[in-house]
Amino acid sequence: MIEVVVVDDDTRVARVNAAYVGKVPGFHVAGEAHNAAEALRLLETLPRLDLVLMDHYLPDDTGLAVVQEMRRRGHQTDVIMVTAARDVSTVQAAMRHGALQYLVKPFAFAGLRAKLEAYAQLRRTLDGGGEAEQAEVDRIFGALSAPSEPGLPKGHSPTTAELVRQSLMSAEGPLSAQEIAERTGVSRQTAQRYLKLLERTGRARLTLKYGDAGRPEHRYVWATRG
Repeated sequence: MIEVVVVDDDTRVARVNAAYVGKVPGFHVAGEAHNAAEALRLLETLPRLDLVLMDHYLPDDTGLAVVQEMRRRGHQTDVIMVTAARDVSTVQAAMRHGALQYLVKPFAFAGLRAKLEAYAQLRRTLDGGGEAEQAEVDRIFGALSAPSEPGLPKGHSPTTAELVRQSLMSAEGPLSAQEIAERTGVSRQTAQRYLKLLERTGRARLTLKYGDAGRPEHRYVWATRG
């Protein structure tokens, strides 16, 4: 079993995420923490810990600061960031501190399951040991790139697709490509490309907003909304 600690300042969210983890075969929740101090204490006291699902916004410190302290103490426990922080600087810092994946809140069970299954695949690949040829190295680095949206066309990033999807799902109404770009940090052209993909696959609906003059503005809404 892969032993997991769930770190989130919201106890309700921590329980939900822990329940999600428990539904994925091969994973077991070893504990929950609701602040940085509790997370570090669990790290020191648990007999075995494989993976931390780390929130960034904690009451006494940031999740990234916890990861930094973990590494300073010599703990190489794997980390997946699970947070509402979506600014590019935080995402880049998470990568630099060794986070294996980054899941943006809010998300559905399928989103977390995809990340956990990709992580389990990575562990199975690494457990084989030995030396790796280039093809094997590519498989190792690709193991965590399982798309949250299945069947993405070539040239589309699973991470960007997930950011756009989450922005639409959490919005109170239709959003334009420019508004999606501002929320996710991607360019307007990139946002438009992913919105069109979601529309073609039936996950988003296109609406038109007519102004006083000129062409109507294209706006998109998650398809499950009325």
